[in-house]
Amino acid sequence: MRDQNFTSSRRRRFDDDDPTYLKRLSHDFDTAWDVADDPVGDDAVQGAWTSWDSPGVLHGPDPVPGWVITELAARDVERGVLKTGKEADVHLVERFVPDTDRRALLAAKRYRAAEHRLFHRDSGYLEGRRVRESRVTRAMGSRTAFGREAIAGQWAAAEFAALGRLWSLGVGVPYPVQLLGTELMLEFIGEPDGTAAPRLAQTRPDRAGLEHLWWQLVDALRTLARAGLAHGDLSPYNLLVHGERLVLIDLPQIVDVVINPNGADFLARDVTNVARWFTGKGLPIDPEPLIVELLHDAGVR
Repeated sequence: MRDQNFTSSRRRRFDDDDPTYLKRLSHDFDTAWDVADDPVGDDAVQGAWTSWDSPGVLHGPDPVPGWVITELAARDVERGVLKTGKEADVHLVERFVPDTDRRALLAAKRYRAAEHRLFHRDSGYLEGRRVRESRVTRAMGSRTAFGREAIAGQWAAAEFAALGRLWSLGVGVPYPVQLLGTELMLEFIGEPDGTAAPRLAQTRPDRAGLEHLWWQLVDALRTLARAGLAHGDLSPYNLLVHGERLVLIDLPQIVDVVINPNGADFLARDVTNVARWFTGKGLPIDPEPLIVELLHDAGVR
């Protein structure tokens, strides 16, 4: 099907404020180090005990990748801020087991406190989502402090569940390591020194590179559609390019295309947004044939 020839003004999306990336961390992650070697040697350097086994924590799907550190002796150390946004900030965390070479970088996505949280465009995405308790549904609808907190928890849980499902389906997404409250610990997509992979919008691929990235995206969108899903807020700002690999991020607003009354519109908008970017970079894409195909695959038309 890849012989098919598929031929939005630039606009910021749900959580795509300009990111702040760490260019280099204080330690070289290509070589092992021990907290005893650090001249500071304080709690900030040694880190807190890992939250892997904290009460209420949820873990990612099986099989758990070998790089995920599950040892209870592990420590978590904050390494800086990767990205700030209106609804959440993403922090870089190093999880390591002292006196071993077991260490990994994680992206910790933390939704903001209720009084600072905006969620300015959440109503359309929440269509079709229900909670068991009617009082919670009412509070969410009226946006009380309790309701906003419930919405935040729903966003976090929705993103965690979506990442787990898509990862299990083979879609290029960060592996969801764990969920604790409104904090998601995710696979860090970037280099060992803490340099984050660029967003698609920041890249300048040649024609061959554009085609390679486009077909990766089409494969991902087809997999989502066959599962009855749409990203819901897809743009060049929530796609990462790591080497030659395209990675989808920012999935709290994932949409069930069948249940959500606006599902077909969200799917069409996703395709139109990314097709516009590729067209602007020199790879003419007509989004309509792909939209029709995906809606059919999703069982909508």
